Amino acid sequence: MNIDDKLLNKLEKLSALRISDDKREETMSNLSEIVSFVENLNELDLSAFEATVSTIDACTPFREDLSKQSDVIDCVLKHAPSHDESFFLVPKVIE
Repeated sequence: MNIDDKLLNKLEKLSALRISDDKREETMSNLSEIVSFVENLNELDLSAFEATVSTIDACTPFREDLSKQSDVIDCVLKHAPSHDESFFLVPKVIE
């Protein structure tokens, strides 16, 4: 696929980007290289593989739900300017 100025204008419009005039040739060249690289994927023989369109058959391993004691609250609150028990105290902003 050849990336020409017309296609680059369309891509600019779709992406809401503006490519400066001094970068247009370089951008078209880079995009052409990317498209050529991706077109190489069409040459792969994938007939031995089944297409995957869903992962419903896969399962997520479950772990036991255990609670653990943690000192995170104490650690965070010791850096707070003001707190009461396990809550931050903040100035009233709405009358």
